[in-house]
Amino acid sequence: MKYKVPFVNYPEHYRRIWDEVMGAVTEVLTKGDLILRDQMKQFEQNMASFVGVKHAVGLNSGTDALFLSLKAASIGSGDEVITVAHTFVATIAVIVHCGAKPVLVDVGEDMNMNVDLLEEKITRKTKAVIPVDLNGRLCDMGRLMKIADKHDLAVIEDAAQALGATYDGKKAGAFGLTGCFSFYPAKTLGSAGDAGLLTTNDDKIAEQIRLLRDHGQDRSTGECLFYGFNSRLDNLQAAILNVKLKYLPEWNERRRKLAGLYQKGLSDLPDLKLPPPPQKGGHFYDIYQNYVVRSKKRDQLVTFLRESGVEILVSWPKPLNQHKALGLGQFKLPKTEQISKEVLSLPLYPELTEEQVQTVIDLVHEFHAK
Repeated sequence: MKYKVPFVNYPEHYRRIWDEVMGAVTEVLTKGDLILRDQMKQFEQNMASFVGVKHAVGLNSGTDALFLSLKAASIGSGDEVITVAHTFVATIAVIVHCGAKPVLVDVGEDMNMNVDLLEEKITRKTKAVIPVDLNGRLCDMGRLMKIADKHDLAVIEDAAQALGATYDGKKAGAFGLTGCFSFYPAKTLGSAGDAGLLTTNDDKIAEQIRLLRDHGQDRSTGECLFYGFNSRLDNLQAAILNVKLKYLPEWNERRRKLAGLYQKGLSDLPDLKLPPPPQKGGHFYDIYQNYVVRSKKRDQLVTFLRESGVEILVSWPKPLNQHKALGLGQFKLPKTEQISKEVLSLPLYPELTEEQVQTVIDLVHEFHAK
């Protein structure tokens, strides 16, 4: 089905920067710079500067950024790692793949970890916590970091949806031991395939990750120092991302403007719960990776909008603790379970027009009028 308001618009996105992207691709291919070359190193340097950290390490996915973070932090069998269930499955999967045990905390109204519940989940086996900065909004990182420091826990930020978002002026990915980013195409900074990156201020962790991503080999000596993995960010994706990174602040501001239009147009509907509006000042600078609303009549609203030509995404209608095969049924997470029944994401991306936003607003009003 061709939607009049699609959820993403990759062709239009690339049309606007076509010459620059093709120039970067041409440079990579004509030089034969394909793996661990200057384009990737330049992107790493630019990302470190953007986030405000010492190091950025390019990887093949956000999932590997999380996994290698846990490996570098020596998380393994017998350890516990605290995170949430209202997230993509990869956040929990990496804990299991390291041999550790995931411990799940419920979320709050902002769909991020309820930090009030964090400390009661900490045991002598707890070694790390993975807060997820969902939908372009950071967790309450001030309080979370104080708790983590008190209990000597590694903080690994799942910042895959929050590149450029801040808490008290500090950017996502700059708080913990590491920050983990995905450049999946639909992200605010999306690649033309799979790609990821890890940020850190820890020199030893950065070096460990660089070795882990490249089979554990020291390329300067040829010595294999341990068994590693193949998780390199390839130069072609890095070159494309480097072109796009300079536009990210502009794109994030555009997302915030569109979120403000949704806020203004939908705030008179009491049955619809909206995300926090864009703030000027305050603790949070949100970048709206997704514009997620909540409705008691979610399924009917989704059907109506799709049939009316608006493409809608429903992320995680079944919470991860209720997937039997994952073995997480012992965790009772009432807010997560409630939210999973109510959430839907409306279209929001820089190329979306004000007229398309108004179309969505009008249709949501039409649904509620019925």
